[in-house]
Amino acid sequence: MNTKVYRSELTPVAFLQRSAYVFPDKTAVVHGERRYSYREFEERVNRLASALRRAGLDKHDRVAFLCPNIPPLLEAHFAVPAAGGILVAVNTRLGSEEVAYILSHSGARFLFVDRELEPVVAPVDTSRIEVVRVDDTGAPGDPYEDFLAGGSPEPVESWLEDEEEPISINYTSGTTGRPKGVVYTHRGAYLNALGEVIEMGLGYPSVYLWNLPMFHCNGWCFTWAVTAVAGRHVCLRRVDPGRTWELLDSEAITHYSGAPTVHIGVVNHPAAHRLEREVTVTLAGAPPSPTLLGRLRELNFRPIHVYGLTETYGPITVCAWHEEWNDLPDDEQARLRARQGQAYLVADLVRVVGDEMLDVPREGSVLGEVAMRGNNVMKEYYRQPEATSEAFRGGWFHSGDLAVWHPDGYIELRDRKKDVIISGGENISTIEVEQAIARHPAVLECAVVAIPHETWGERPKAFVTLKPQTAASEAEIIEFCRERLAHFKCPDAVEFCELPKTSTGKVQKYVLRDKEWSGFDRRIH
Repeated sequence: MNTKVYRSELTPVAFLQRSAYVFPDKTAVVHGERRYSYREFEERVNRLASALRRAGLDKHDRVAFLCPNIPPLLEAHFAVPAAGGILVAVNTRLGSEEVAYILSHSGARFLFVDRELEPVVAPVDTSRIEVVRVDDTGAPGDPYEDFLAGGSPEPVESWLEDEEEPISINYTSGTTGRPKGVVYTHRGAYLNALGEVIEMGLGYPSVYLWNLPMFHCNGWCFTWAVTAVAGRHVCLRRVDPGRTWELLDSEAITHYSGAPTVHIGVVNHPAAHRLEREVTVTLAGAPPSPTLLGRLRELNFRPIHVYGLTETYGPITVCAWHEEWNDLPDDEQARLRARQGQAYLVADLVRVVGDEMLDVPREGSVLGEVAMRGNNVMKEYYRQPEATSEAFRGGWFHSGDLAVWHPDGYIELRDRKKDVIISGGENISTIEVEQAIARHPAVLECAVVAIPHETWGERPKAFVTLKPQTAASEAEIIEFCRERLAHFKCPDAVEFCELPKTSTGKVQKYVLRDKEWSGFDRRIH
């Protein structure tokens, strides 16, 4: 007797269906005075999916959203794939030309744009795209709300046939050329979301504050992960340290994520105070300094250091904490916590490789490139087969990040390939120099890049932002480094300024480098 066993395809859309079934009256979304239960959240998603179908969406049509962290963008993460489309969440800090390129390259059929971002779209040719303005009112008369009103509250029939079908396209920052479209699948998104649930300790009582942009790697898949455990999403139109502290108290926030610069803004805000309950915060985007990690612990945050790229659905490794480390001195704990660790439970273990794809020795000093593969590595670069082949040479995704491999199997980043400073034949890790400078009590944040030098080819220069009501001189910062680092690693110059950053809080080192190397024939990393 042959009996076929039915198995459903893995898709994060199912997370909302389950949570709305099990917890229909539980608060799902908070945005200012607005609150939606899981029943209402699902109904709004169903209406958006239905309205897209009625407006002519075909399977795998691309649906672009240019919105901050507001309920419509969260709803799109479920409605667009439920309708059979592919979500393209666009970086809200891009200019008109960059947005135009992404809309054209992705072949977007629909564009939902927040009212504040309409001027960015105004110069763009959208004659072949159906554009819907989002006023973010949640009330009739808002074009987005009126679009939803044209849809049915009942779920649409699923068109998903294979869990390896694309669910979203996320565009890279494009700092060295045109941005590339990174294709995520239903399976990868499902598994990476569960990875966040496991590694970050999400559960039914979780309340997640949206400091991290939802457009960035689909919010590191927290859009789906928080929903999977019927947690509460607290939306935030823009990162605001003061508002973060208000919500930490008023909404009993349990988790939030961001680049180190976001956390620096929070812990140094005048409203900062030790929390009565521990709050889990995820750091990624750049290695956090021991100084920042120590300050987070003082305020009763539990920092979890993760690492990844757009091509890995956001974080793919975590510095999983060992209980025996709790007995170590604070400085040693911070040093261990600053490592990138090893892969999420849902991913293959990452490697650090040298020439011929051979593993580097696991002794903590030999540099190699971080390589990864598994369920939460992208499917491909959209419409760029040559770039895809190059990225996956040898069967592993090549990150472009340089790291060492420690005896315990954990990896630790040393730099991006393009950021390493080669001075008189010696390699200098900008991360090592930055972490030394960050220990100075007056330093808020810093970045180190190579500058030209007649004798040595390149030398380090530090760009430093000081904390309010503090002072430090160039000579003082350099001497501070000389007390902690080999002298050849110390910066030759220090400039005090605000650091240029991406919309996700990463420092744009290329902006600093380009300024310093203007007029020089700089070697290419």
